[in-house]
Amino acid sequence: MFTLKVDQEIELKLFQLQDSLKLYQLVNENREHLRKWLPWVDTMDSPFQYEAVIPIWLRQFAENNGFNAGILYNGELVGSIGLHQIDWHNLQTSIGYYLAKQAEGHGIMTRSVQALLNYAFHDLGLNRVEIRCGEKNKRSRAIPERLGFGKEGKIRDGEQLASGFHDIMIYSMLAREWNRISPA
Repeated sequence: MFTLKVDQEIELKLFQLQDSLKLYQLVNENREHLRKWLPWVDTMDSPFQYEAVIPIWLRQFAENNGFNAGILYNGELVGSIGLHQIDWHNLQTSIGYYLAKQAEGHGIMTRSVQALLNYAFHDLGLNRVEIRCGEKNKRSRAIPERLGFGKEGKIRDGEQLASGFHDIMIYSMLAREWNRISPA
């Protein structure tokens, strides 16, 4: 099973079937907070849906095509992070993430993304990692901006949420840039 120790407080752990209920509870308890930025939140309204999707995520990991992992902060599930599908021909992927409201403000996501970038560039040998965030999602945008990602542009009306369409900002980091910022 894949785990990535970020530091003394944070560990990224591949979701397993037995995590279905905890993952559902995390999303359900943060539904109002997450639905502002994530289009799938309202469709995931049962732990059984996670029982169906976690095997798909595990297969994705087994096929070396990305993954979804829980963010454990002092042993408690507080969020999720993952590499979306990996384009092995072009050596690139994107990172997606979310965090429980009560876990914000502790640097958890910045440290988690940093560890995932090290994994993507140093362990997987990827060349490019992208992060897409809602233009008005200041907390989410702060992550790539804090870590030195380049802002590439905006996709107008790039995603439909419960409240309507919103613009998506695109950020990227290249391996050579990351190696200058955070050498192995």
